[in-house]
Order: sequence, then C-alpha cells, then structure tokens
Amino acid sequence: MGSKDKELPPGQTPIKRIMRWSIDHPGITRSNPKIDLATYTLAINGEVERPQKLAWNDFLKLPIVESASDFHCVEGWSVLDCRWEGVRLRTIAELVKPKPEAKFVTFGCADGYTTSLSLDELSGDDVLLAYRLNGEALEEGYGFPLRLIVPSKYAYKSALWVTRIKFTVQKELGYWEKRGYSDTADVWRDDRFTR
Repeated sequence: MGSKDKELPPGQTPIKRIMRWSIDHPGITRSNPKIDLATYTLAINGEVERPQKLAWNDFLKLPIVESASDFHCVEGWSVLDCRWEGVRLRTIAELVKPKPEAKFVTFGCADGYTTSLSLDELSGDDVLLAYRLNGEALEEGYGFPLRLIVPSKYAYKSALWVTRIKFTVQKELGYWEKRGYSDTADVWRDDRFTR
C-alpha cells in the first residue's frame, strides 16, 4: 500500500513534512533550548533498580534501530512514512530494570515540558527515543538531540528535547494533559481533548 492509499486516523490530513516547534509554531512554546552534546545527559531514574545518567556517547552505544511510522499532530495534520532511528523504550527499561510497582513513565524535557505514558503503551517495536529522522540528525525544531516517538498517539505525547525519564507508580499528567488535552491521545479513536 503506497502513501496515497494509506488509511489515516479520523480528522487527519497528510502534509509533506513535520512542523518544527518555535519555527512553524511560533508562540506555542518557548524558544528551542540550546543543547550541547558535550554536556548533554539523559537521566533515567525513579522506581528502577539501576538508575542511569547517560552522556550522549553512552546513549549512542545502546542498540540502535530504524522504524518507519506515521506522525500525527492533534492539530489535524499527519506526515506519512517517517523513518526514525533511535533506541527502543524497551531497551531503556531493560537497562534500568523497573521495579514491579513501576507502571508509568514521565518524560522531562530541556524546555520544562512533560508528558507521561504507561509502560504498556511504551512497549511497542515502534516506540523510540529517536535522534535521527529520514537519515538526518534531528534539527532543533524537531527535538535535537533526542525525542520520544509514540506513533499510535498524537504528537504531544512524543516529547522533544528529552533529558529525563522517570519510572513511577502513579500516573503524572503532563503539560498539555493538565490543560485539557486527552491523556490517552489515541489517534485512531480521535481522542484529542478531555470530554
């Protein structure tokens, strides 16, 4: 099935490229944070047996995979057949060994943004911490150097500029979820806002 024949979630229209934060979306968020790979760290902690602080080179030593998926924004646009490269969230979980009571994960970002998902929602082969898109390193407006990709959810669940991953017992609502956006963000159920 080619891109033109692909079924889209309800209310979505295909466009050619992903909109960039602070460039194509001026005024929605603060300016893109300036991140230096020489000092960047990804903190992974919370309810885990083996907390980690990964420097950029440490992250790149983890098993890297490529995954093709569609990207859906809550505003109604979709970009089809994006090729992401990164590390599966399952790999991160295997590294830190979540405690049995850990059921959720909160993602913190360099600009103060947060979102969260359940471990079950993060277990798919296509759920990545991505650092490349379509063969190129992420641009700042796409979440450089690292962003979450959860294709079955609207893009506000695919946090940009990720610097912290916290495993939790209880769900922590993120930035948009506290402001009336759906916590499930299911693209196939058109679940955009709290009802």
